[in-house]
Amino acid sequence: MKKVDLIVPCFNEEQVLNLFYDETKKVINGISGYEFTFIFIDDGSKDRTLEILEGFAQKYKDVKYISFSRNFGKESAMYAGLKNSTGDYMLVLDADLQHPPKLIIPMLEAMEEGYDCCAANRATRDGDPALRTFFTRRFYRIVNKISEVDMPDGAGDFRMMNRAMVNAVIAMSEVQRFSKGIFSWVGFKTKWINFENVERAAGETKWNFWKLFSYAIDGITAFSTFPLKVSSYVGLFTAASAFIYLIYIIIKTLIFGKDLPGYASTITLILFVGGMLLLACGILGEYIAKIYLEVKNRPVYIIRRTNVDEPKDDYHI
Repeated sequence: MKKVDLIVPCFNEEQVLNLFYDETKKVINGISGYEFTFIFIDDGSKDRTLEILEGFAQKYKDVKYISFSRNFGKESAMYAGLKNSTGDYMLVLDADLQHPPKLIIPMLEAMEEGYDCCAANRATRDGDPALRTFFTRRFYRIVNKISEVDMPDGAGDFRMMNRAMVNAVIAMSEVQRFSKGIFSWVGFKTKWINFENVERAAGETKWNFWKLFSYAIDGITAFSTFPLKVSSYVGLFTAASAFIYLIYIIIKTLIFGKDLPGYASTITLILFVGGMLLLACGILGEYIAKIYLEVKNRPVYIIRRTNVDEPKDDYHI
């Protein structure tokens, strides 16, 4: 009998946890030949999430939980779940039921067909704000053009992987994680299945525009050096333009003499060049910040409480 670990990151999900567990159990109870285990990751929740998970663990034998010492983010929660999994197949899904548990069945079928991974792709974005949808689609187009990873529009974290792929994913132990890119970068044979967008069953989303924007910047800088190249190209173009303009001024002065007017054009050029310099410094700063955080070699997460036997942590006391 093959083992399947369901990895569920949770952050302030007290309103939906009972519904999620019940709905997921309805699906997996109808699947024979597999042993399912829930691995809930409490990502430093401030509500009753941990209390509910501890209740699950006492009541149900198929529930494991890991509670972080603080909020480390969903990326760290997924990494902890994968690192502490022991199954033949691992499935990452959200607790808010936006990842339909009924897709577990076709995912298992794909894995038995010989795929290393079966990933779900949102076919539509119905219910999402129009502005968020616009920028999300632009992000996928940009990152696919400038990076070495291939992420279909709508690709998310909802996917089932075999042990070989999971081992490759957790071997990439960088602190600043972007799992969508990591899943694509490691390769492996992947089958994509589409599903319709589903509204949260309860509670509120933890993502706002600025968090998504910051996440997009992390994704681009994690798997592409293109922004650095752009800043170099812009700097080269600006320097060449300034040199040409200098030659023009010298020739004009030699022919027509000194020309006192030109305050506006001078200020415009100064502001333009200054703006380009600040932009280049900002782009460079993003990469330096990532280097700074990585060389510190801090743990990706810290476990505060768990019922996992011999939990695999990233630090030693």
